[in-house]
Amino acid sequence: MPDLDASPEPLSALPPPAARIAAFAAICLGGLAGALIGYSLVRLQCDGECGLPLGLGIFFGAIVAAGGMSVVAVLVLRAVGEWRDIRDREAHQ
Repeated sequence: MPDLDASPEPLSALPPPAARIAAFAAICLGGLAGALIGYSLVRLQCDGECGLPLGLGIFFGAIVAAGGMSVVAVLVLRAVGEWRDIRDREAHQ
């Protein structure tokens, strides 16, 4: 088994900065989309004074969508880290 400590780069489980930035942007876009969906759902169902329900629809829509997107982003970032690890192992063989 080759010695991986001899590589010039230190080993790290962190994904590349570009992948982390893309994940953050995806979470923000997911939250925005969820807020728009929550707003639309409440606006279609509410008549009269709807300030509080609209705000709650925006808030909970954004939280649920951003939370779901964050789970997806974490899974993707972990997969990227594993792919890099496998690629590094194959390169050192």
